[in-house]
Amino acid sequence: MEWYEALALLLGTIVGLMAIGMPVALAFLAANIVGAWVFMGGDRGVGQLLNNGLGSLTKYALVPIPLFLLMGEIFFHTGLGGRMFNAIDRLLGRLPGRLSYVTVLGGTAFSTLSGSSMGSTALLGSLMVPEMSRRGYKPHMSIGPILGTGGLAIIIPPSALAVLLATLAQIDVGALLIAGVIPGLILASMYIGTIWLQTRIDPEAAPAYEVEEMTLGAKLSLLLREVVPMVGVMVVIIVLMINGFVTPSEAAAFGALGVLILAAVFRCLTWEVMRKSINGALRVTLMAYLIVFGSATFSQLMAFSGASRGLVSWATSFDLAPISMLLVMFAVLLLLGMFMEQISMMLLTVPIFFPLAQTLGFDPIWFGLIMLLALEISFTTPPFGLLLFVMKGVAPAETTMRTIYTAAFPFIGCSLLLVALLVAFPGIALVFSG
Repeated sequence: MEWYEALALLLGTIVGLMAIGMPVALAFLAANIVGAWVFMGGDRGVGQLLNNGLGSLTKYALVPIPLFLLMGEIFFHTGLGGRMFNAIDRLLGRLPGRLSYVTVLGGTAFSTLSGSSMGSTALLGSLMVPEMSRRGYKPHMSIGPILGTGGLAIIIPPSALAVLLATLAQIDVGALLIAGVIPGLILASMYIGTIWLQTRIDPEAAPAYEVEEMTLGAKLSLLLREVVPMVGVMVVIIVLMINGFVTPSEAAAFGALGVLILAAVFRCLTWEVMRKSINGALRVTLMAYLIVFGSATFSQLMAFSGASRGLVSWATSFDLAPISMLLVMFAVLLLLGMFMEQISMMLLTVPIFFPLAQTLGFDPIWFGLIMLLALEISFTTPPFGLLLFVMKGVAPAETTMRTIYTAAFPFIGCSLLLVALLVAFPGIALVFSG
């Protein structure tokens, strides 16, 4: 069988099963069984493939996923996240557009820990948009920052999605997490600058309102009590990883322990909170592990059937410059993001894109960061980006899709500008990698 026939069989089976409503992880598993039967010798091949897939689940690199997810669940269910939101709001005082800044700063912290852009968008949209509308904020000042937080959450550690991508691509998990620190800070600065510029151009977009005056001592007390402990957990695990004191798995364990201790100190750790947190983390972890299983076996089938080698040879035969091939892959991800969820996109593209990137001479950590940003941008790209419709579902009834598109564009522009900077200056992503 020719490589393109093998590729058509594997991808066609997956797409066909997804089209009739089968969950993506199960569609991959079914396609893998079909592929193993065809390419690896019937039932013996299926057995061998299943054994190989189970082996992929025993990797130490997968440990951070449930721990990072548990951090986020505890952070949410204990109310620690709400305390941080309220504290940042009070600390910013009469700053024009302060609730927009609160959304970026607090939303990024929550989104990063939760590992779900869709869940974070739904939560922030239902909490922040009605409050900002009540205070007279124009829609783009409330909706835009919420859509923008996903770009930060996906690259600033701890990021469960980054861990999953690194695992699927078989690259260094810690290196990919650390690579997102500097770009994440740059993107946060761009977002803050965008909000500041919007309030300067149109002061009525975020009208001022009376707030309680606080003394400097009261502000310092609030900062130390409600913000520093929450943010400190993330900062500590990032610093520990950057300096090589701990592995990503150990950092995730310290992070989960840190949030548990904070919840106990603030007297909001109960059995009910733990039950909800463990259930939430376990549900997403099982899905992630099933996805890893499907992706690992799919990659093996792509290699065994010759589809990977044939596809890479075909793609490189056009004699395009590496930057042109990068743009093609980027465009494919943007297109897929209009119809698919991020993890599904990774399952389809990682087995194809990473071997191609290696052939083109791209640094795997740098390319992984570019791919993470592409995944997130695709989620908010009009007209069919999934987060746009999530926002439509939780925004006030009078909010139109055109309003949501308009709000998203400045923050999409920031992310695209960051991608351009990473392409022009790859060292930004590799500062801590040497």
